[in-house]
Amino acid sequence: MYKPASLEQSSQNYFVDPRVRKNKSMRRTYGSPVYPRSPLDGKVFDCTSVYNTLPRIPPKIQKRRAEKKEWAPLKQSKHAENTVNPIRKICDSLALPPNPTKEPIRLNLGDPTIAGNLLPSDATIKAIEETLHGHKADGYGPSVGMLHARQAVASHFSTPSMPINPDDIILTSGASHALDLAITAIADPGENILVPAPGFPLYTTLCRPNGIDTRQYNLKMNDGGLIDLEHLESQIDQDTRAIIVNNPSNPTGIVFPKEHLEAILRLAYKHKLVIIADEIYGDLCYDGAVFYPIASLSPKVPIISVDGIAKRYLVPGWRLGWAIIHDHYGVLRDVKTGMVALSQKIVGPCSLIQSALPKILQDTPQSYFDNIKDVISRNANIVFEMLSRVPGLRPLKPQGAMYLMVALTPLSLVATKPSSCKTL
Repeated sequence: MYKPASLEQSSQNYFVDPRVRKNKSMRRTYGSPVYPRSPLDGKVFDCTSVYNTLPRIPPKIQKRRAEKKEWAPLKQSKHAENTVNPIRKICDSLALPPNPTKEPIRLNLGDPTIAGNLLPSDATIKAIEETLHGHKADGYGPSVGMLHARQAVASHFSTPSMPINPDDIILTSGASHALDLAITAIADPGENILVPAPGFPLYTTLCRPNGIDTRQYNLKMNDGGLIDLEHLESQIDQDTRAIIVNNPSNPTGIVFPKEHLEAILRLAYKHKLVIIADEIYGDLCYDGAVFYPIASLSPKVPIISVDGIAKRYLVPGWRLGWAIIHDHYGVLRDVKTGMVALSQKIVGPCSLIQSALPKILQDTPQSYFDNIKDVISRNANIVFEMLSRVPGLRPLKPQGAMYLMVALTPLSLVATKPSSCKTL
């Protein structure tokens, strides 16, 4: 067994400054330091010769900034250059002269407040007013969100088949922020995430600057807008980290039936893949369609569910969403840690809206949601009926969200480039 030497013994095996110790055998000169006799092999080691055999590492030379006489434009970073939101890019670049007699109808964004006929509930407004005058939410909150707000989300959405713990919830600045946390925490540059086509362009917008590839799987637009599961499976490879499933779908307006969601789960279970469930439209369904949270179904797979108050509560500008981590089999433990770390880049979403969230969720009556569904259903059916009469157009009848897809047949004008969209 190794027995440590005494302090006196061990001191004889090390250099000692001659100004401290006067033992002649231990005295050294600074010009040519020499080890005493080694207890290992009896040899004397010359530190200078050993040092001379080591590879030389050149010192880091600080480049001096030359004095400049004029300002030069700075190039944007690669991260910024690779951040492209196709819809925003087209719509924000449109330069149309305003018509003083007509207000434009903006159909480019999923904003239910634009027409002014769908307003937040009285319960939502009251909750904000009470919170505002209470002055208990004027300061910073935890980066993952206030505990009482996370408890409210857990209580409101938990079911026997889908229990939710407040510690598995991260509140975010809108559902888009929750998607960003999930995507960035789950994949590295060179890896890929499967996304629907047609689908929400933001998925690619969030992946691309981080070097994450997106591989598109098809929706069968001639078969009710369901996922082409065979094509989805063909897109999976060793670098695939997750599948994004958007239900109800943006932009098709289709709500996936229970058996279709279960088929998706079986495929994810087979390949041991995480699902990122974009469920921001939730039960905003109509005409008999039923919404099933995918995490409530079987087989159980690790799922990150993304939701918020933007669409169903008609307050997209309030920017409050959340990610719920359903960590089956402990797969997402490290990813959750990463999402928490990423949430600390900003000090959580708006404290005022967070603090009002429990009353918003609890006090908004079902009649409020029923009215929203009725309005959207009537509008969807009117648009579907009118477009069905137009030669060359074939609309897909929606069942949820607030979108409607239209197929352009050979009789119609086909626009395949952003420039063509601008012309239209």
